[in-house]
Amino acid sequence: MSAEEALIAAGVRIVDAGLSPGSSGNLSIRDADRILITASGTSLGRLTAGDISVIDLDGTHVGGIRPSKEWPLHVAFYRRDEAHRAVVHLHSPYAVAWSCLEPWAEHSAIPPLTPYFVMRVGQTPLMPYRHPGDSSLGTDLLASPWKLRAALMANHGSVVAGKDLDDAVDRAVELEEACRIALLTATTKRRILDEAQVCELAAEWGSPWGELADVN
Repeated sequence: MSAEEALIAAGVRIVDAGLSPGSSGNLSIRDADRILITASGTSLGRLTAGDISVIDLDGTHVGGIRPSKEWPLHVAFYRRDEAHRAVVHLHSPYAVAWSCLEPWAEHSAIPPLTPYFVMRVGQTPLMPYRHPGDSSLGTDLLASPWKLRAALMANHGSVVAGKDLDDAVDRAVELEEACRIALLTATTKRRILDEAQVCELAAEWGSPWGELADVN
């Protein structure tokens, strides 16, 4: 499957999961020194090759349609870690709702209520509010001191990276579920996983939790 075909397939999967209202959200995949990224205002469920832009690792537009205005988020994830080969940014309802609340902790806005969130996503810090398209969205993500492969942006939504698009979409789905469960239990006396349980899961599955990252 080509990079373009992978983006189109991922867009359909995201819409079918109910995670992309209207024309919201954007996807990208890294292909050597190029980033293929969807354009702003496109429906992820009806992507065509003409809806895909090409930028370089500095964000310079080098081919195709104009890229999504959220391209700084994508570039930041690729610059943070060579292992990140795909990025999914969504305005899915539960992630957006949770991003409007105060974070559970500095290293993770979402509490460790289920093992699957820890295993598949890991710590997910809350980035400061910036208006959509602000280049500081990328700057904030790049400068975050926490090791991460997902983040919430205050009053905005989620951004998730993976080793490929399937991996990134899987994590975005799990993150949405974690936010849904967090909201459902927010007004109850809930039980979260304790530190030993979380650390055991993170170590076994290689997911980030409580870890600082080396960032420029």
